[in-house]
Amino acid sequence: MTTHYLNGVYCGKIATRYGIQTAIDKHGVEQSLYLSLHGLAEDESADPKHHGGPERALHQYPLEHYAYWQQQYPSINWQIPGMGENISSIGMTEHNVYLGDRYQWGDAIIEVSQPRSPCYKLNKRWGNANISLDMQQSGHCGWLYRVIQPGTVSVSQPLILQQRLANALSVAKTCQLFFTDPLNPEHLALLKQQTTLSVSWMSKIMLRIETQQVENWHFRLHGPDAI
Repeated sequence: MTTHYLNGVYCGKIATRYGIQTAIDKHGVEQSLYLSLHGLAEDESADPKHHGGPERALHQYPLEHYAYWQQQYPSINWQIPGMGENISSIGMTEHNVYLGDRYQWGDAIIEVSQPRSPCYKLNKRWGNANISLDMQQSGHCGWLYRVIQPGTVSVSQPLILQQRLANALSVAKTCQLFFTDPLNPEHLALLKQQTTLSVSWMSKIMLRIETQQVENWHFRLHGPDAI
């Protein structure tokens, strides 16, 4: 079994910052927390339609990616957990984490449900209009979990891989197929086979197949001010 130790666990409360209502600013938590079907006990979401919920209960982001962001935007003072992540790790990336991967975390069991869909609130957080699009194009998105079994968790408890499906796509491959050449029928067919992919992403895939059109990404990436 593969075991991954955590760098940090983070929670945040809704506040008005960067001109928006957001819980993106999170703080490290050392004590044990209860992880419910909807997320960590001390964590909040300002936009439950697009963030949080049963299939987006946790966001994990690789610590390694901050070196990329510092290189791309050296004038910004990048700080963890700057992407709104709940879990920070070293050694887990989009290339070695797969859709449907199940991990034991303390008393809980969590399952990878989708890549993170970058949104304009990242632009607001870092004061740069290009961050969300750069994240989407680079694939440095992180990923989200659904909670299969609620329970008590803590930063001192590792993620222990329990299950990997035979035909699973990596998070990196999923991002590539979904965001690059998004109407490619072979890409859509591969994505359609991913039975553990979130309802949100799967519904977009099915709609692309049906309509031969891609959903509008403009609002998600750039926000209401750009319309």
